[in-house]
Amino acid sequence: MNQVPDIQKLLLKFVKNDCTSQEIATIIKYVKQTKGTDNLPNFNEVMQLFEEIPDIEPKRAQTMYQNILKTAKHEKRRSSTRRIWRYAAAAVVVGIMASTYFFRDRVLNNDIIAPSATIVRHNIHPGTDKATLTLETGETISLEKNTSIQTQNATSNGEQIIYNNSTSRELVYNHLTIPRGGQFQLSLADGTRVWLNSETQLKYPVSFTDGESRQVELMYGEAYFEVSHSSKHKGAKFKVIHNQQEIEVLGTEFNVKAYKHESNIYTTLVEGKVALNYQNKTQNLIPGQQSNINVLTNTLTVSTVNVKTEVSWKDGIFSFKEKSLKEIMASLSRWYDVNVVFENKSLEKVQFNGVLRKHQNIEDIMSVIMSSSLDNYEIIDKTIFLK
Repeated sequence: MNQVPDIQKLLLKFVKNDCTSQEIATIIKYVKQTKGTDNLPNFNEVMQLFEEIPDIEPKRAQTMYQNILKTAKHEKRRSSTRRIWRYAAAAVVVGIMASTYFFRDRVLNNDIIAPSATIVRHNIHPGTDKATLTLETGETISLEKNTSIQTQNATSNGEQIIYNNSTSRELVYNHLTIPRGGQFQLSLADGTRVWLNSETQLKYPVSFTDGESRQVELMYGEAYFEVSHSSKHKGAKFKVIHNQQEIEVLGTEFNVKAYKHESNIYTTLVEGKVALNYQNKTQNLIPGQQSNINVLTNTLTVSTVNVKTEVSWKDGIFSFKEKSLKEIMASLSRWYDVNVVFENKSLEKVQFNGVLRKHQNIEDIMSVIMSSSLDNYEIIDKTIFLK
């Protein structure tokens, strides 16, 4: 079978999540046409290959695996296919559970047909490490990758800014602003580490007062905090202030998402404990819980979430679990610094599950997300039109 070596290469690329949408289509077409279901490994055998993959959903994976078996049912046996089928089944499971994509109830039931894309011209690139530092004097400094900066209180290599480990009686504040298409890391004077997502601004003191509450203000956007424990600072608690809520911690890891023009504020606790104050009420969170404040209805709800999915952005990954296209495109618009227009409004509610790398080019991202639900999309300059 002359095509076996090429298919093997594609399947190995698939496992590593390096395939283009066209290569994905070739793989699925081959899987559906290959004969010899008796040569397929059983589901348990496939699962054993990927024991260390996090967030495996065996029940759903097994359902999709059975779909692969059904597509080849009643075909004539060919003994030479065992190795290829093993890779194919493994690739499908990896794709479903780890780092590929599928729209609910629509993957592997039909042939993959890439959407019709009209790409007139564009200058769209993945985001990079960049920020603007505003000093207490009002002076601004651009921070960019591969550019070293040093101030009286901090140093930066263009990927993060690190403040001197110092205390002071007088609080002097800096602002760090992350633009659309950017991200940055920050180490505060107390050793607290902060990851800042696109379109975010944080206000913080360049040093803290020894023994007194350590306080920063998330003006808007999304930030992940890894807080230096209060036991290292004479019991001083750490607070994150936002105009709608206040979070108080002793030492913990949590994520706050509070973008401008969005009606929900999400706080997700990864480790430790936090006390969230909202409208003179206190809500305690435990690891794995997420609070959701709806600023339109003035309500607060708490639910259990997959924290890895919620905070994967800081590790260079888009992880979407039952997210609507409206939510997904909002994330992409910030990271790629693009505008998004839903010409077909019904697409806003379509849900997607999957994991994508943040440094993929925009065409690959769009092909992956849209391949099962969109007849056409168009990219003109820095605007994506969904049709």
